[in-house]
Amino acid sequence: MKVKQELLGQLKYNREGLIPAIVQDESNGRVLMLAYMNEESLKKTLQTGKTCFYSRSRSKLWVKGETSGNMQKVKKILVDCDSDTLLILVEQKGVACHTGSYSCFFRDIEGKEIPLKEQQSRNESSILDELMQVFEDRKRNPRPDSYVCRLLASPGEKMPKKIAEEAAEVLIALKDRNKNQIIYETADLWFHTLVALSYYNVPYQAILDELKRRRKLEPKESCW
Repeated sequence: MKVKQELLGQLKYNREGLIPAIVQDESNGRVLMLAYMNEESLKKTLQTGKTCFYSRSRSKLWVKGETSGNMQKVKKILVDCDSDTLLILVEQKGVACHTGSYSCFFRDIEGKEIPLKEQQSRNESSILDELMQVFEDRKRNPRPDSYVCRLLASPGEKMPKKIAEEAAEVLIALKDRNKNQIIYETADLWFHTLVALSYYNVPYQAILDELKRRRKLEPKESCW
């Protein structure tokens, strides 16, 4: 990311040389976490396009997702009116919280855990986020009774076979012009495809971004 040096120089760090950074999921507006940056970690974030923070407890830099794989791809960085707080819009891979929760803000002030559906913003992509979180959890915590785990354990056979089967079911539903079956079978196809995306660490947002890219093509290049 290209940033004017004079703008970086206007940031106000606290006496420890840190500035708070609020991280927000760009796809649904959900606040994911709060961390701190120093000048070095901010520069590394700008250079790599991945969030890098400063750990106050360990006194060292840390890249989000470096060990868990739950990386954050930076889409935009905003600065508040006083230049002493950052708002970082990201594409979140997996979950943001080390507890396995989608967001670090999953409890109310009384300590009651908030259901996932309430954690996430109520928009079209929330169910997709919920499913991807479940798939990520199954990857980290395999269960013998889990259908998703059985799919993930057979990426070269069972997983693609099921996607092919579900695609065929969609074709049959389309041929029969059965609207209810089209909805039902398409949901099955999407579900199995999302499992595959999770296995290969491909966020569904990447698919949406590709569709947006195609939409922006010149008319002569676009299939639309």
